[in-house]
Amino acid sequence: MRIPRSFSHHHIRLLLGVLATAILLAHVVGAFRLDFMEAMERFAYDTRIRLLAPEDHDDRIVIVDIDEASLQQEGHWPWSRKRLAQLLDLLFDHYQARLVAFDVVFAEKDHSSGLAALQAMRQAQFTQRPEWVPLIDAILPALDHDRQFADSMRGRNVVLGYYFRHGTDMGRNIGMLPPPVMQVDMLAGRHVAYLQASGYGANLPILQQQAAAAGHFNPDPDEDGITRRVPLLVAYQGGMYEALSLAVVRRVLGNVQVAPGFADSMQYAGMEWLELGQRKIPVDAHLNTLIPYRGKQGSFPYVSATDVLHGKVSPQQLQNRIVLIGTTAPGLMDLRATPVQSVYPGVEIHASLISGMLDGNILQQPGYTRGAEFLLLMLLGVGLSILIPRMSPVPATVLALATWALLTGFNLMAWQAGIVLPLASTLLLVLMLYVLNMSYGYFIESRSRRHLAQLFGQYVPPALVAEMVERPHQLGLEGESREMTVLFCDIRDFTRISEALDPQALAKLMNEYLTAMTRVIHQHRGTIDKYMGDAIMAFWGAPLHDDRHAANAVNAALDMVRELEQVNAGFQARNWPRLDIGIGLNSGEMTVGNMGSEFRMAYTVMGDAVNLGARLESLCSYYDEPIIVSEFVIRAATQYPYRELDLIRVKGKGIPVRIYAPITTEHAVTEQELAQYELALAAYRQQQWSPAREAFNTLQATYGARRIYTLYLERIAHFSRHAPAADWDGVFNFESKWGKT
Repeated sequence: MRIPRSFSHHHIRLLLGVLATAILLAHVVGAFRLDFMEAMERFAYDTRIRLLAPEDHDDRIVIVDIDEASLQQEGHWPWSRKRLAQLLDLLFDHYQARLVAFDVVFAEKDHSSGLAALQAMRQAQFTQRPEWVPLIDAILPALDHDRQFADSMRGRNVVLGYYFRHGTDMGRNIGMLPPPVMQVDMLAGRHVAYLQASGYGANLPILQQQAAAAGHFNPDPDEDGITRRVPLLVAYQGGMYEALSLAVVRRVLGNVQVAPGFADSMQYAGMEWLELGQRKIPVDAHLNTLIPYRGKQGSFPYVSATDVLHGKVSPQQLQNRIVLIGTTAPGLMDLRATPVQSVYPGVEIHASLISGMLDGNILQQPGYTRGAEFLLLMLLGVGLSILIPRMSPVPATVLALATWALLTGFNLMAWQAGIVLPLASTLLLVLMLYVLNMSYGYFIESRSRRHLAQLFGQYVPPALVAEMVERPHQLGLEGESREMTVLFCDIRDFTRISEALDPQALAKLMNEYLTAMTRVIHQHRGTIDKYMGDAIMAFWGAPLHDDRHAANAVNAALDMVRELEQVNAGFQARNWPRLDIGIGLNSGEMTVGNMGSEFRMAYTVMGDAVNLGARLESLCSYYDEPIIVSEFVIRAATQYPYRELDLIRVKGKGIPVRIYAPITTEHAVTEQELAQYELALAAYRQQQWSPAREAFNTLQATYGARRIYTLYLERIAHFSRHAPAADWDGVFNFESKWGKT
């Protein structure tokens, strides 16, 4: 199998892109967790909240604020339950509030009235004065502020708050829980990872028994400390307990029942929403719901608690309103970090949830969003990993920006439709693939281009080096198999020539000769493999692909013979010996690449086709031809006519090869001579010795004593005396690597 030349760059970039995609996909499916991805997704969510929050007011919900002014006017917190009873009476009787909810827990008895001390005195000191007991008993109810507060709740829409403890916090339970809104058994067989409480801190039984409802106000901030969601239901000892906001909405809607909602009871075992009558409140796998922030603090009307107590608030501001009693005073520790503001009142979080539930505009993250994220990442990763490496920087930048814009636009459309789709992972993937490819192109490929220019500059012509630099994806240094043509060139009788010259003259002669031959090879897009003494090895078809490798090699060989005549003219002027060369050419499948050892590497070719080319060069002196090519060359290089020289079998090869010599003006062979030669050769191979002898003699007499005619006449004479074997196929065997039979 042939390996694409571009593997070293294009395919590496493709594999890197696929690897980056696979890492994000593994994060999505939960194979491992990437904390930075979670942080980026939270940042993307917060950004959309801030940009798309309606920034309007909801006057249906009013926050009665235990603010700094109230603490200064009424005293430090906690206030007496008598004062709170007065506050409730004013809200319901004077201001006509629709519902009042406390973002406060009343877990301890009120000792501000001295009731406990008077009761102790009644038991210890007034037993001897029974006439005082009725008087004291008449005073005690007036001092029981908890009872007064409870009485103020009776028959009114009052919702209390409490909290749960989680994990290893196994402190003593305080107060009394309200009844659960449903049982954990209702979720049996479902994949719901609800929160499991370990304890609670609730209101005094006397208060809880008179309240219309109660809900927990547990914050559930994310790992970065920012509150984005609230658990609507928390499990404790088999029961499911509702959040404060949910309790308020249920009372407003007429105390409707809570039921779990499932998208498809047959195929999906998760839970998608809570049903409140006809309303559906979206929840996630932990029964959390996203908080629909309307904007920064102040999205709901605020009135100071002290102004309510002193009748300074217009009744129209509170009439038929849902009133939440909470605090913004920093000392009371009910401030939260949120996406819209770093310091945000916890009571306004409840207001936002109540408003969102009533309007049905709470965002949802259905179970299929993870599957959609996986599919989108896979499509983006594969598509961009294929496209970006094929692009230059400008189109790649345009593609990345356009993809970002499309992803963001689609995500915002889904957000407006009430669906939260992951955004950070897809945008990050596009950015990663873009930066990865641009960085690779700048740092790796630019360095690779410089390396290629340095590596091949001395072997290939400058024009070819320039092409390689422009098209580095089409080449690589790793070994690969491809169709190529190899050339071997050697000086005949070089030993005699070298002995006739002193070392300095020999060095100059070789430098001029090799320079001239190399220049010709370069002109025809050849690559110099190596110089071996007086021999030259070159090849075509690498490092860049060359569909005309055979034709270019034949052209180079012919021009080398012509150029040698010019070189010899110069040598003659300096009284240097004349040079004659032999050139062997072969085409075929060869292995090319950077090969060698850890000490030295060379870009070279090897293989049986290379070895045959070397053998053909060694036969040039035997046939007295300057150029010999194999049958594989002439199949691809048909621009010249060729004379078939022989059908030979070189040492180590079982399959015979036809060899040819190109016919040029320098080595002219007329059509008539060529036709007569082919008839003579056919008679020889058919063992028609007499006709063959006569034909070759005629050729010699007519066209001169060419070496090829003499060779065949010698063979005919031999076979006339010694008949070949019965299975003789006309093949001439060379029994040694370089010599003759």
